[in-house]
Amino acid sequence: MMAEIGVNKTLQSILIMVLASAFSTSAWAAVHPVPLDPKAGPAICAQCHEDKTKGKFVHSAIAMGCTACHEIRVKKDVTRLKLTTTTTVALCTTCHANKKAADIKGKVHPPAVRDCVKCHDPHTSDNKYQLLKAEAGNSKDTNLCLSCHKIGVDVPKDGSRHPALDMGCDTCHITHKTGERGKREFDFHLTKDAPALCIDCHDVKDAGLIKAHQGQPFGTADCLSCHDPHQSDAKHLMAKFTHMPFAGGMCDTCHKPAKDGKVVLTAATPKEICLTCHSEKGEQIEKAKVQHPGAAGDCTDCHSPHAGNFPFFPKPNPVGVCTGCHSDLAELGKKAHPHQPAFEQGCAICHDPHGNDNVHLLRTPTANALCLECHGPDSKPEKLEAEHVVTIFGGKVKLPDNYFNKVVILPLKYGLGHPVDGHPVSDVRDTNDAMKIKKLSCMTCHQPHASAQPYLLAKDAVANKAFCDQCHKPADFLGK
Repeated sequence: MMAEIGVNKTLQSILIMVLASAFSTSAWAAVHPVPLDPKAGPAICAQCHEDKTKGKFVHSAIAMGCTACHEIRVKKDVTRLKLTTTTTVALCTTCHANKKAADIKGKVHPPAVRDCVKCHDPHTSDNKYQLLKAEAGNSKDTNLCLSCHKIGVDVPKDGSRHPALDMGCDTCHITHKTGERGKREFDFHLTKDAPALCIDCHDVKDAGLIKAHQGQPFGTADCLSCHDPHQSDAKHLMAKFTHMPFAGGMCDTCHKPAKDGKVVLTAATPKEICLTCHSEKGEQIEKAKVQHPGAAGDCTDCHSPHAGNFPFFPKPNPVGVCTGCHSDLAELGKKAHPHQPAFEQGCAICHDPHGNDNVHLLRTPTANALCLECHGPDSKPEKLEAEHVVTIFGGKVKLPDNYFNKVVILPLKYGLGHPVDGHPVSDVRDTNDAMKIKKLSCMTCHQPHASAQPYLLAKDAVANKAFCDQCHKPADFLGK
């Protein structure tokens, strides 16, 4: 035992020395090629770096002097230069405080979270906002956005590409625009939401558009329920997933000719039309022991009848389709650490929206079985190559084909192994009374939707010894 403690102490000392070395001046400060006075002013810097002070768009901070952002350090005749803060984003937000990601409630463009200079030149540029490149162009060599995004670059031969891409990404997007999480306008940093954004360019009275929509009224419809705004594998920018009657051009299956500018259906309600093909869903909704009240209404309350960029056409998306009614969950999504599947992929990953026999409409009888469908060592998602998706729960849930690239798989064996080796994740016998069972599940330590702290710990707890002490007494670790 003492030998083990000695080894741990040694490892701890090594770790401290490594960290100290990593954060030393030499790790963060570059050696300047010529000696400088620590109090040197901008005039001295400009003798060599005059190009940093001139250009079409010059950063206003230049007028404050170089030492507003840079620090000169001289030690033993060696001159080093470093930023006045440890990171670029910390430096930028000393002035641009409204761009500090930690204080923004909505969805922030990922590069803006930690690395401003990935997009901006801190000194001068030929592009507005000191961008490294323009926001227009059809390759990453000319278009800054295409350095990360591949949109519109590799369009299939029989696919389609939105000509608006050639006008520049900033035609439709404002990179730093944020707002209420869950609203498309803010989540995708749009200048405005569809259809208002679309009809800025597309005239709803255009004869060609009216003919393409077979005379059905579309002026106030959500364009993005049928079309992808960037590119598509199909013609006419059709969304990734299309409903068979719509894809087959069989509009008269559900629609009669429009009357007085309004949609006229072939049946009294949308649900009557849907059940002619999807009768099994009607039976599931009616016979479920645990019923979902929302499923009792019209199918088009939750589903787009035509197409969508997500399987099963939820509208406006797999998250918003639920949070439109479940506003309490929408509030949870505003916490600092939302559970990715719940607020990125959709509630229907874990819950059956049409009803079933399980509490809370869960897809499995127990919470552990639900969590381990993704996080368990035996998790085996099935690939559907044609649709570029993977499925879980026996094909009932479809996810992007790269979804499991970032999913944490727990190293469990015989129900043990998380959060440390040998720790149980399910019910165990009480060590003090073999006749008693201690209830234990993933929900004992975690909450499923969101948390104010990392790791989704119960009651927004911090991951520290105090959290573990709620179950484990110090004597447990000492073997007493």
